[in-house]
Amino acid sequence: MSKKLIFIDCDSTLSSIEGIDELARLRGEETFRECENMTNKAMDGHIAIEDVYGARLDLIKPSAEECEKIGQLYIDTIEPTALETLAALREKGWEPIIVSGGLTQAIAPFARHLGVERVRAVDLIFDDAGRYLGFDGNCPTSRMGGKMKVIDADKAERGATQTVMVGDGSSDLETQPFVDLFIGYGGYLERAKVKAEAKQFVYKLSDIPALLD
Repeated sequence: MSKKLIFIDCDSTLSSIEGIDELARLRGEETFRECENMTNKAMDGHIAIEDVYGARLDLIKPSAEECEKIGQLYIDTIEPTALETLAALREKGWEPIIVSGGLTQAIAPFARHLGVERVRAVDLIFDDAGRYLGFDGNCPTSRMGGKMKVIDADKAERGATQTVMVGDGSSDLETQPFVDLFIGYGGYLERAKVKAEAKQFVYKLSDIPALLD
C-alpha cells in the first residue's frame, strides 16, 4: 500500500466538464445557466458549497441512468494528459485518489477508465426505478471543509508520509494547509484566487510529476 497519496479533483481538472452542470443541461438551457451560476459562485469562493448543493440537485433531480451518461461524458472529455500523468505518478509510488464535490455514481465509470480505485465524492439516493430521492448529506465533500476531512481520514488510514492535492477551485485550495503540496490547476478555468495563493500552479496535468521529484 502506497504511503504517498495524491488527491485529485475531478470536474474541470481530470475532465473539462462540471458534471452537475451537464446534468442540469439535460433540463434545458435555463436550468443549466442557473446551476452553472451557482457552481461558479461556490468554486470562486463567493458562497459556501453547502448553500448550493441541495438546491442544484433539487432543481435537476437526476436519474441513475442520467448519471451513467455523465460518466461517459467525463470519459469523452478527459484532460488530454490525464492517463499518462497517472501512469507516471504511479511509477513514482504515488496512489491517486479522486476527491470531489461531484456525484459518486457519475464519477465511478470515469474512475474505472482512469484506473483509480478510490473515489471520495457524494452518493446519490435512488428508488428501485432509478428515480432521484436525495443525496447523502454525511458525505464530507458536499460541504466546505469536506475535502480536508477526507484527506485527514485517508492519511490516517493509509499511514501516509506524503500528501498532495490538485484542483481548480476554492474547495481544493482550502486543503493547502493540510497537505505537503497544493497544486492549482488552470487548464480549463483559471480562478484568480487559486492562481494567486497556490504554492504551485499548472495548466497541464503532465507538468505535475516533475514537481514531485
